[in-house]
Amino acid sequence: MSISTTLSSTAQATLLLTSYFSKASSEKTKPLTNAEWGRFALWLKEKSITPADLLEQDPVPLLQGWFDSRISAERIIELLNRGHSLALAMEKWQRAGLWVVTRSDPEYPRRLKQRLKTDSPPVLFGCGNKDLLNAGGLAVIGSRNASDSDLAFTGEIGAKAAYENIAIVSGGARGVDETAMLGAIRTDGAVIGIMADSLLKAATSSKWRKGLMDGHAVLISPFYPEAGFSAGNAMARNKYIYCLADSSLVIHSGKKGGTLNGAEENLKKAWVPLWVKQTDDKDAANADLVGKGGRWLEEYGSNFAVSDLFNIASRHADQSSVEQADLFSMPEQSELLDEPEIKAEKEQAQLGAGDTSEEVLEADEQSNSSNEPIPDSSATKTGPIDFYQLFTEELNRLAQESIKLEYLIEQTQLHKSQLTAWLKRAEDEGVVKKLNRPVRYKIENNK
Repeated sequence: MSISTTLSSTAQATLLLTSYFSKASSEKTKPLTNAEWGRFALWLKEKSITPADLLEQDPVPLLQGWFDSRISAERIIELLNRGHSLALAMEKWQRAGLWVVTRSDPEYPRRLKQRLKTDSPPVLFGCGNKDLLNAGGLAVIGSRNASDSDLAFTGEIGAKAAYENIAIVSGGARGVDETAMLGAIRTDGAVIGIMADSLLKAATSSKWRKGLMDGHAVLISPFYPEAGFSAGNAMARNKYIYCLADSSLVIHSGKKGGTLNGAEENLKKAWVPLWVKQTDDKDAANADLVGKGGRWLEEYGSNFAVSDLFNIASRHADQSSVEQADLFSMPEQSELLDEPEIKAEKEQAQLGAGDTSEEVLEADEQSNSSNEPIPDSSATKTGPIDFYQLFTEELNRLAQESIKLEYLIEQTQLHKSQLTAWLKRAEDEGVVKKLNRPVRYKIENNK
């Protein structure tokens, strides 16, 4: 059976190398994990080999020189030889309305690439409106066993977001997740659901039918579409909820569990602002999250608009991360370029534009760069570039309100040691003020 009409060779190779086509216990050879795929993809890129080449040519000579203690060449070849299993699985999934998006596809969520780099899943299975994958929105998170009053409030949030044309991003689980999503769907609002299990079943569930049929919903999963519930997958899924959104709201968090762990990871990584609903539940960890950097929702009062939860910094996060990649990019293991990107990179190298073998620039970053001219290593320079001056100019834009170190790292793509050194210099020069508990930085506008 041929699937060439529905999947590109690159997508087929990526699926073969990273995905399960049956229960994990029945797979003879384990697919590559995200981290393993990241290492292998970087090596392929450095060798100017695409995943498609591994299918269209004899992979044995192409893998000469590949050495990894956990990923043998034999394992790679065994994974590539699962074409029949892939064809059978895809036929079954497509009958249920599922599709596949890989990191090389233009529909792949850019927020995942920008925020998670090589930790972004190489493959996403999904159903519904692909255009919503890049819509952003409000992540709504909470306990499976939330109180009736919390669930009623959650449903109102979903409806309010729908009226304001803001998508709800959540995990589809019983309780807060499901209530927020259904609240939006009933009001013809947009919904992005990241499922930890049973995507195939969800694709045909009456629960989500209205949103899927109307084009107002998309359900995705980085896991085997027929997988049952797994606590590990549920925990791993949390970061995708935050990273697909532009702001987040925790309705209720227990003292332990996925809601708390996911919120803490978001605060640590500074992906999106974290808002927390007030609660009288003494067993809730809502106050703990505020103590760690979250913000009480009630600061906006009972008549707040959902759009109030999106501050200026979060609205410009995607654009600034693209713009700053050229100014402050550090060598990183990023996702594999597709064939047009590799061709462009070879041409750039021939023109003397510098060695980019250690970093991967997205095609859309190259085509949607800032209107401001960016220093190029191949251009004739009249004097040395003062990168510290560039940094302070960017700091002046980013730190009009107090911001955390993690947020600056994400926005500038600077190494932590370099960023800390420049912040200390800026503090000594009176450019920026350091705030404590928690540590934050703010521009000194009165200097």
